[in-house]
Amino acid sequence: MATVNPPVVDETYNPWQTLSTEVKYHNPWISVREDQVLNPGGGRGIYGVVTMKNKALGIVPVDAEGNTWLVGQYRYPLNEYSWEIPMGGGPVELDCLESAQRELKEETGMTAARWTCIARLHTSNSVTDEEGFVYLAEDLTQGDVEPEETEDLRLWKLPLAEAIRMVMDDRITDCVSVAGLLKAEKVLAMRSS
Repeated sequence: MATVNPPVVDETYNPWQTLSTEVKYHNPWISVREDQVLNPGGGRGIYGVVTMKNKALGIVPVDAEGNTWLVGQYRYPLNEYSWEIPMGGGPVELDCLESAQRELKEETGMTAARWTCIARLHTSNSVTDEEGFVYLAEDLTQGDVEPEETEDLRLWKLPLAEAIRMVMDDRITDCVSVAGLLKAEKVLAMRSS
């Protein structure tokens, strides 16, 4: 079998030149800036960038029987209902694991004795600098749910294999959930082999 090597690339080279930058909008969660740029071809243009003030954090809780939990909620920007892994945001200055533990407790009532970071993600790197992390949470203990005021959540316990089927037939479309569930399935399979 032939090995395909990646092309040699200077990953530090930036072909874009920023001429000026201006923040056009900000709130407690995001800021939007407009940069005047020279693009890689030398043409002038604008580039809009959404800067996130939190890290995206997703958690795939898995119990000893191979079950996981999804969180269902209406997503305002999409104008549709969405099934997702438990997730939320964590301030960039806080430890991601600490924020992930808080999110799992808020949305599912669960705590976990075993945590494994299984993914680092950039959610839409052409327009935002958002960085996300996904954790596999195991050795679970159930407690009381503590949702935020803005959340109207439904919890669904189901086999991890069924959640993977939902990813594969596009019933789960959130990118952090898709990546997290597929990575969790692979990590667990590698452990057992």
